[in-house]
Amino acid sequence: MNQSMLTATNTLRQLQDKIDTISHNVANVDTNGYKSKQASFTDLLAQQINNQPDPSKETGRKTPYGIRTGTGAKLAQAVLSPSQGALENTGRALDMAFTKENQYLKVLAGVNGRNETAFTRNGALEVSPLGNNRSMLTDANGNPVLDENNRIITFQGRVADYAIRPNGILQVAYSDGTRESFNLGVVQIRNPQVLEQAGNNLLRLPQNANAANVYTDLKGANRSQISMQQGALEKSNVDLSAEITELTKTERLYQFQSRTITLSDQMMGLVNNIRS
Repeated sequence: MNQSMLTATNTLRQLQDKIDTISHNVANVDTNGYKSKQASFTDLLAQQINNQPDPSKETGRKTPYGIRTGTGAKLAQAVLSPSQGALENTGRALDMAFTKENQYLKVLAGVNGRNETAFTRNGALEVSPLGNNRSMLTDANGNPVLDENNRIITFQGRVADYAIRPNGILQVAYSDGTRESFNLGVVQIRNPQVLEQAGNNLLRLPQNANAANVYTDLKGANRSQISMQQGALEKSNVDLSAEITELTKTERLYQFQSRTITLSDQMMGLVNNIRS
């Protein structure tokens, strides 16, 4: 296998990863609170062939000695886009949408067979009965929503109305006229690129990562930074037209690299025929 085939093969694998990233964005264009990822490329290490062993014979040369050949490209990173999605008014009491970037609800989710704190911007909240006239606040996937002290939010079953305040306070009004308030667990993500996708539109902190360097719990005096709106949902921030355009460009690059392999194979066949 010659160098051109190796270079094209390396690049093909990385282009497939970018196509997968774009496909994931397009598949979630209607997912509430979804944040798209943008993939970028960088060159792999170049190889230098010193075809002239005597530098004295290169006197007056302006370009670097030797022949430098690339070995392909790789996917450098898939950057999470934190931009605010459009808000859709629903009028539903348990729907909420953040109106500031990088603020997320805390939920308790099952990840890799264990429960851990995860983060979501999907504000389509639900109520799940627990028995004994108690209910639990959950996200759209049934994961318990946590309060600012990482406790599961539960309340009595006979609820007359819900109110979600802009500062992240959930107020529950019962049928007997009494009320109860809960501080929703909200974090401000400072470094979203560190977080990992945990499925179901959730983000999680990787193992061994220092939470203090990634996000801030908005509790106490920091709760004044919270900004959310009741009766609305944040739509995905995926720009479908831009994604389709990028997908078309990437597919063209994929075809070009595939064609390179085909042409290289034909050239090797011609060389073999000459030898015979």
